[in-house]
Amino acid sequence: MATNFLSTANLFHLASSSQSSVSSISTHVYNNPIKCNVKRQLTLCKVVNPSVTKRGISISFVTSLVLSLTGKGLFDANAAILEADDDVELLEKVKKDRKKRLEKQGVISSSTKETGYLQDLVYKLSEVGQAIEKNDLTSAGSVLGKGKDTDWVQKANIALNKLSSSPEEQSEVDTFNSSLASLVSSVSQNDVESSKIAFVSSAAAFEKWTSLTGIVGKLKGL
Repeated sequence: MATNFLSTANLFHLASSSQSSVSSISTHVYNNPIKCNVKRQLTLCKVVNPSVTKRGISISFVTSLVLSLTGKGLFDANAAILEADDDVELLEKVKKDRKKRLEKQGVISSSTKETGYLQDLVYKLSEVGQAIEKNDLTSAGSVLGKGKDTDWVQKANIALNKLSSSPEEQSEVDTFNSSLASLVSSVSQNDVESSKIAFVSSAAAFEKWTSLTGIVGKLKGL
């Protein structure tokens, strides 16, 4: 407290001294006028302006700092909002995908007859593959019959179309049927190499379809 009091007293003393000095200088100037040329006036202005400029720079700096901090806060807030929106969208997508999977599993579980058709398709393709591997196209032809008009092929397509719920799944069904038609044609022409290529293509399309639909775990022999 004593220190504060002394500091205050010193300030008053300095202020008083400064006022006396200014008064003395003013009286001296008034009594002894000095001719100031333009060059000296400019010099005095240059001496005065830096203090004003420093004060202006200080104010500008503080203003810029506040604006930058405010802007950063707004940026962080906007980023947080966008991130939250992304999280919500991702969560909604996960929920929709899970709902679709459950619905698909429900359809598959209730499609006992169609699952049986597909299991028979697996067995028939296995027979055809074994026959082609032995170059026995006669046996392969007896299983394939007329292709799309054969009973097990027709039933398989009933199941394939019922359980396909996306363009990608339907695309694999189309590939399977196209490859199967090529297989029937190659076997009927007794073309072993073309028969092997067509068989691999049809089997691959069917296998991919079972993976896409999720029914692969319900079929034996894949």
